[in-house]
Amino acid sequence: MRQELLSLPKGLAEDVARNLVMVARLIDEDPEGAYAYSRIALRLASRVAAVREAAGFAAYANQKFSEALAEFRAARRMTGSVELWPVMADCERGLGRPEKALEMAGAPEVQKLDKASQVEMRLVAAGARRDMDQLDAAIVTLQSPELASNSVQPWTARLRYAYADALLAAGREGEAREWFAKTVESDKDGSTDASDRLAEMDGVEFVDVLAEDDEEAGNGDTTETATEIRVEAEAEHQDADDDEDDEDEDEDDEIESVTTDEITDDVDDLDEDADEDDEDDAPHRPQS
Repeated sequence: MRQELLSLPKGLAEDVARNLVMVARLIDEDPEGAYAYSRIALRLASRVAAVREAAGFAAYANQKFSEALAEFRAARRMTGSVELWPVMADCERGLGRPEKALEMAGAPEVQKLDKASQVEMRLVAAGARRDMDQLDAAIVTLQSPELASNSVQPWTARLRYAYADALLAAGREGEAREWFAKTVESDKDGSTDASDRLAEMDGVEFVDVLAEDDEEAGNGDTTETATEIRVEAEAEHQDADDDEDDEDEDEDDEIESVTTDEITDDVDDLDEDADEDDEDDAPHRPQS
């Protein structure tokens, strides 16, 4: 991206770069904000491939699939790269064209993708099968050496999760539970909700103990007690603050008194010293 921006005048390149940074920073937490910044970058430098790609991902994050697909296609034309192929196929799914996504999954471009992108393409293809209610085909699509491998890669959790979810949708609950458990093992950063799905399958219910106590004690009484406790706590806190303020004031008065007396004494001493110095230093005029 840096190399592409070097083709722009310095000031313009800096403006574009700032907007692209904001797109990357906001795209997960604030997709709409990221989209707004991407449109600014696009307006400033629409002939830069990195800008078109960023605009595509921002539109994709906001489910603007037609717009995202157009930006991805433009970026691909500029670079000749196939790395955006899986997300382009997923845009086709988003536009309600799963058949087109499957067609892209079987295209020669897939063979040019790196391993991570090939796995992503497999996930998109399985999703397209499910869009077409072809559950068994989706399960078969996900069965691969990457799924069977015991090594944990960046894509492992998502692949296992998709497989477990497809098995569950097909009614194969025992296998689904096994693969949700495997997903939990590989999902170190919590990118999926596999643990919740597994707990749900095992019939585990998370009980709110406080809510249970409220029900047993009675909502009205509990509310009154909670209010009383809060008021008492606030009163105690206020008393403690008042005592602390009183101590601080006494301390300040003492410090101020001592300081003032000391300063006064020091000033008097300085004045006396100055008078003595004046007498000693007074010039002796010659007598006439």
